[in-house]
Amino acid sequence: MLRAIVFDFDGVLADSEPLHLQAYQDILAFEGIALADDDYYTRYLGYDDVGAFAAIGRDRGRTWTRADLDRLVRRKAARLEALERDVSVLFPGAAEVVRRASIAVPVAIASGARGEEIRRVLERENLASCFTAIVAAEDTPVSKPAPEPYLRAVQLLGQRLGELDAGDCVALEDSRWGLQSARAAGLRTVGVAHTYERSALREADLVIDTIGALDLHDLARLWAST
Repeated sequence: MLRAIVFDFDGVLADSEPLHLQAYQDILAFEGIALADDDYYTRYLGYDDVGAFAAIGRDRGRTWTRADLDRLVRRKAARLEALERDVSVLFPGAAEVVRRASIAVPVAIASGARGEEIRRVLERENLASCFTAIVAAEDTPVSKPAPEPYLRAVQLLGQRLGELDAGDCVALEDSRWGLQSARAAGLRTVGVAHTYERSALREADLVIDTIGALDLHDLARLWAST
């Protein structure tokens, strides 16, 4: 049965992927690197900030040290905050879905975004109190598509529920990397076709067009169907 819901953040709750892309492009421009939109969405979106900069550097023949990567991440975080300032970045219906879901079962976030970025948005939207746990980029040794973010989220939710099996949780993701992470951790999966076409999310147990279309009864039926 459905006992908990774990949301990805960027691309599922927050329409922030275009802002992340702009922040990457702006910071990389100072390094003499042009990042095309298509390259970001097809090659780098699944990484956290450190992983994305490292991969871009490798692909462009740059030998960035960890200190270089940390500097780029800090600059990108500051640029993202400026881009988000005074605007709501949530998808239509996302806040209502979170509030409705959190009344039914405990909810969490498992994301490759930085914790301060997630909490900044949630606090601005008065949603922080809805979440039992938040797992951000800095909370696990590796990020998606590895299962660690979801394994950690299930562990934290289990502390609230007393005992929790990953198979009693469902993850909402907008990318194949996120779906791979959730499935490897043992969760049921729902693909949200905000960022990619439905066909790119076909490995999910259920695909919906928007987060606002999420129906908790449909989630419960994921268990009834098996």
